[in-house]
Amino acid sequence: MNKIILMGRLTRDPETRYTQTNNTLISSFTLAVNRRFTRQGEERQADFIPIVAWSKLGEFCSKYFKKGQQVGVIGRIQTRNWEDENKVKHYITEVVAEEAYFADSKRDGATSNFENTFGTDVASNSEFFVSSDDDLPF
Repeated sequence: MNKIILMGRLTRDPETRYTQTNNTLISSFTLAVNRRFTRQGEERQADFIPIVAWSKLGEFCSKYFKKGQQVGVIGRIQTRNWEDENKVKHYITEVVAEEAYFADSKRDGATSNFENTFGTDVASNSEFFVSSDDDLPF
């Protein structure tokens, strides 16, 4: 079984690109995920996990996720490698997102672009999520 559940903050806005072969949207971003334990007298450590979201889920992430926002991601770990033009082999391990959630708590007096567009009832619903297998709910 290959399943991972992460909650963390985006280190930057998602980057969007399209595949060359069939023009499929890919959104990529990095989550800073705090480690569970800290050593006494040290600052909390974080791991920086690369995330990739495809198609409709990628479109959702690129449109609504912003730097600093806390999000939850469910997906699978994937490794891949490639050789660049200088014949140097590169390896990467990343999470392929299958579901993405808003995880920020609502800030007092602040409304997000999402809330302005869809209303606070939808934005504050903790059950709201988008899965790559589902259609967007709006």
